[in-house]
Amino acid sequence: MCQVDENYHDDLDPAEMLNVSKKCIKCKEASAAVVIRVGDTYCRGCFKEYFIHKFRAMLGKNRIIFPGEKVLLAVSGGPSSCSMLSQVQEGLSQTAHRKLRFLPGIVHIDEGGAVGHSMEERQKALAELQTVFKATGFPFYFVPLEKVLDLPSSVVATATAPSEHPASAYKSAVNDFIHIDSSSCSTPLDQEETSIPEVQESHTQFLQQLIVSVKTLTARQDLLNTLRQHLLVDTARTKGYSKLMLGDNCTRLAVKLLTSVSLGRGAQLAQDTGFSDSRYGDIISVRPMRDFSTKEIAYYNHIFSVPSVFIPGLDTKTTNKASIQHLTESFVTKLQTDFPSTVSTIYRTSEKLQTACRSSSTADCCDRCLLCMCSLDTAPENASAFQATLISEQLSQNTFLGASRSTKIIPRQNQDPLESEIAAPTGQCCSSGGEEGCGSAENYEVCYSSAHRPQTADVKSFLCYSCQLTIKDMSSLEHLPQYVLSEAWRRHSRSQMREEISEFLLDDGDEGD
Repeated sequence: MCQVDENYHDDLDPAEMLNVSKKCIKCKEASAAVVIRVGDTYCRGCFKEYFIHKFRAMLGKNRIIFPGEKVLLAVSGGPSSCSMLSQVQEGLSQTAHRKLRFLPGIVHIDEGGAVGHSMEERQKALAELQTVFKATGFPFYFVPLEKVLDLPSSVVATATAPSEHPASAYKSAVNDFIHIDSSSCSTPLDQEETSIPEVQESHTQFLQQLIVSVKTLTARQDLLNTLRQHLLVDTARTKGYSKLMLGDNCTRLAVKLLTSVSLGRGAQLAQDTGFSDSRYGDIISVRPMRDFSTKEIAYYNHIFSVPSVFIPGLDTKTTNKASIQHLTESFVTKLQTDFPSTVSTIYRTSEKLQTACRSSSTADCCDRCLLCMCSLDTAPENASAFQATLISEQLSQNTFLGASRSTKIIPRQNQDPLESEIAAPTGQCCSSGGEEGCGSAENYEVCYSSAHRPQTADVKSFLCYSCQLTIKDMSSLEHLPQYVLSEAWRRHSRSQMREEISEFLLDDGDEGD
């Protein structure tokens, strides 16, 4: 206990401060150049060795990318994705100790139209990225976000998943690739001359109407991420790539995990934050940068002069409370400053998550969300919070919906997305001979019958809980891209047809009778 006449004149020993002149913990000879964590000091050479080994160990440990496979690198221009590009370039160089064996390509999604940038600003940013991409020697593609308006409905439809390879197939594929590579001296894909695409002003205006129709910044960012992912998957399919490599780092995934929980995406955490994501079936997304923190990436890019291009986004220069995503990021980064193990703790939690439901790649298309393509988590159970929410919405819903229902249209794939609304006569079917061809596979896209149009409730029934919250913040569903509405109509027609023939379908228990 404290005493009145206690003597406290002894000097306290000062806490040991980190000294930049400390030796590297690996080679024990050179002076340290970076301090990653407390006590983890590396010299310039050892830090590069540590960074490269960490990247290739992540790819080698999972063994998802097979030798000779075409991999599309999604590069936004930020530090993380540019560092990933630098690592792939380093791994394919002739001086690499253990060379990477896949064939890379680069894609950049130009989101300037959604953010509100002028054409001059967009052209300037793309010109800087073009200089960076040409230096790599890889084929690269610039895709404006406006192209999402012309995507086919197959982007959100069922895709055939590749057959799973046995564990021994990877080693045999490596041996075959080495034999072929040594005999033919094959090189990576030849670089294609890709020009900066021109964008129509009308498409930009329609995209801006879509973004403006979303009321909150939280829903805007969530919708923008979904549209970007659809465009990346479509680009990979059309260009012949089987893998999509993303630049999500450890800090970003920690923020994404907490954000997803806040947005009601708890059922999709394993796919949103894991190393691989197979929700689209034929295109598998991988995150090889998920072991790197933002601090490590910043140090590496600065020391070894890795170029990056800053492009403002939706949340640039906004307050911390402008959106849930920005608020969560501010919370995690500030907590990380005082408690350095915050990000790693959240990240290690995400590593242990697994999908409880069946895989999205094997599930029926109607069992997956229309936007994020994850398994639906909206099956209400008795006495659940979600069921109580549904009942509250039904009781508080306005019963007068006749006017709004009469203005819905069904999109056609060959229709200009910027066409004005076409009002159809009520009750008239698309088939001139009556209802013979209505609802068939070749006629469902051109049916304008108001009795067959999917309403707002119908579209929401094909969405997961989180995407329902995003759609709920939209002023009108008519601003959604045409391929989304077209797929919603196809699923709606399919479910109606299934209800009509339900009496003639056999249950699983009846097959043995």
